[in-house]
Amino acid sequence: MKVLIVEDDSMTRKALEHRMKIDGYDVESAPDGIKGSEILKAGKIDILLTDLHMPNFSGLDLIKYVRNELRSNIPIIMVTRVGLEETVLNAFELGADDYITKPFSPDELSLRVKKAVMKNK
Repeated sequence: MKVLIVEDDSMTRKALEHRMKIDGYDVESAPDGIKGSEILKAGKIDILLTDLHMPNFSGLDLIKYVRNELRSNIPIIMVTRVGLEETVLNAFELGADDYITKPFSPDELSLRVKKAVMKNK
């Protein structure tokens, strides 16, 4: 099971990578949405964890890319500091499967990822 983490903050990206590896996932990561979209286009990704605010290509842009360009139904979980209702609703309308705000509990994140993967099988 391969997880793609798209996060511009290197400390958060490394923390997410570490947790997903502990949970037994094969992990790829990208520092921005452009690189993330290249990985998505090139390889087999089973779940996407993405930040919202990133330079040049945001998490919302990445959701649109996955759903509209790639026509993929992989689970997408937004992991971001922004908890504004309008932003959350926009992410869900574009096709996000879940939304978790930072700071987050690593155990909660693990459970949400597991749930999203099971739901998508």
